[in-house]
Amino acid sequence: MRLRRPAVAGMFYPFNGDELKASIEESFFHRIGPKKKSPSVEAIGERVVLVSPHAGYMYSGPVAAHGYYACSYLKSVELVVIAGPNHYGIGSGVATVREGVWETPLGKVEVDGNSAKRLVESSGIVDFDDSAHMREHSIEVQIPFLQYIFGSKFKILPISMMLQDMSTAIDVGKAIANCVKDKKFLLIASSDFTHYEAQEIASRKDSEAIKAILQMDVLKLYNVIENLNVTMCGYGPVAAIITAAKELNITNGKLLKYATSGDITGDYSSVVGYASILFQ
Repeated sequence: MRLRRPAVAGMFYPFNGDELKASIEESFFHRIGPKKKSPSVEAIGERVVLVSPHAGYMYSGPVAAHGYYACSYLKSVELVVIAGPNHYGIGSGVATVREGVWETPLGKVEVDGNSAKRLVESSGIVDFDDSAHMREHSIEVQIPFLQYIFGSKFKILPISMMLQDMSTAIDVGKAIANCVKDKKFLLIASSDFTHYEAQEIASRKDSEAIKAILQMDVLKLYNVIENLNVTMCGYGPVAAIITAAKELNITNGKLLKYATSGDITGDYSSVVGYASILFQ
């Protein structure tokens, strides 16, 4: 079985397992994190959709922790679908992997080969292509948080999107819905928001994009991105996940946390925006 080794351990998050656990816990208890990590006995169901950031943990980890704290209420998860942008321009336009195991410093998680096959068969766009995933961090950085919460009791379906136009995103979203409709699932769209603009400008632009996401209006999201020049890197994955959620009658959205890199570093002159958004 093919093994994908971590590409950004030691850069986006610690290479050592104990240090990685400590980094995740620091994200939960950070001043802009949820300040807690253990859920109560309350459960939120078995079908959840999440938008989560993918920068280095020191920057976006506390915002991501809000989403993963909410997901820790899940009764159980069979399959985690993670769609993220392809930052490196390597491989197919939209790619999953046929099978294999993904490794992080916290252990290994298995790709759901049956779901991957079903995804490719359901879509006219998605290919099998390992090369699209080998260097990409947007999917990888979600997995340690998942392992921290769920252990190894889940499989993944990774989807790398170099093509992020609206028709592609809708196709991928409908194919995702077809793959998970009979499963207990968590769908994750991995995306950061505005890149390298002043805090006031980034927050204004991102608030409009977040409004469109919460309204689950894919066309409006694309219009906001184009009209305001929002440098959101994972808009395609977000649109795909919104499409899947609507197909699955998941319509209750909530912004859990928005913050920027400036809220971490104190430098508000050039920031990156991060958001955790939950649909259930």
